[in-house]
Amino acid sequence: MANIEQVIEGKSATVRLALAVLLAEGHLLIEDVPGVGKTKLAKALARSIDCSVRRIQFTPDLLPSDVTGVSVYNQETRDFEFKPGAVFANLVVGDEINRASPKTQSALLECMEERQVTVDGTTYELQAPFMVVATQNPIEMEGTYPLPEAQRDRFTARIAMGYPDPRAELAMLGLHGDHDPLNDIRAVADAALVRRLIETARAVHAADAVQQYAIALVTATREAPEIRLGASPRSTLQLLRTAKAVAALEGRDYVLPDDLQALAVPVLAHRLIPTADAQLNRRTTDTIVSEIVHRLPIPQANRNPYDARDGRAPYESRGR
Repeated sequence: MANIEQVIEGKSATVRLALAVLLAEGHLLIEDVPGVGKTKLAKALARSIDCSVRRIQFTPDLLPSDVTGVSVYNQETRDFEFKPGAVFANLVVGDEINRASPKTQSALLECMEERQVTVDGTTYELQAPFMVVATQNPIEMEGTYPLPEAQRDRFTARIAMGYPDPRAELAMLGLHGDHDPLNDIRAVADAALVRRLIETARAVHAADAVQQYAIALVTATREAPEIRLGASPRSTLQLLRTAKAVAALEGRDYVLPDDLQALAVPVLAHRLIPTADAQLNRRTTDTIVSEIVHRLPIPQANRNPYDARDGRAPYESRGR
């Protein structure tokens, strides 16, 4: 995190969430206006890990074979030889993903969910860890192809960089004024270490009450009158996995309801489709999910398995 923040100023929460998505074996969608550091964050994350990295600039003329690979006839062997595409890497950075055609976008569906690619009837496994970090601009929609629901659902979280505060922007002028600090980034981890960190995050404990709270949050999106399409069961799983990763990053071996609350908007909001009335009233899915979080009661547990002295659950320690 400290390594990435050499490039990204004043965005600690955003960087931490990006790392949590990596440890949750998920994929990240960075959506914001131009010039706020979307691609910088993706590149800094990629350079901080000593593993294979590929960058794809999505354009309308990009073909699915450019992403997945293609079989080429080899005249010497008189047989077809598979040439891997850009997706065969540990970390794939997809810039302006909504500028590619739907056919090209769909080339990512299998690899993002199943960690494999099928070309000409042959299935090729992808390396572990595997993560797609995609960026898109939600403002300039001319000449773009919005991501379909099936693809948005495969992104674990959607984050927005936002504008920096004046102090961070002043520091950025001094840091980026004469050279690009991205060139100074050195890898501080490798693929083997990331795999061990992923195993550690998986082992984080989630109490039954916390799991039921995650289900309640997702169910509330399906029952909300302003939502036409609620969150999928996949989102429940990814919400819990990301919460485990956040807990591990904070040095805890158990998940708090606070973790689920903090992650509800970035993990759930981009998967929802609001009704026509909600759109006319300019009600965003972020706002609707935030209201669900504040309205839904926090679960209570009778006993804390980590502290038997006072019988409190680990997530009651914050006075909630």
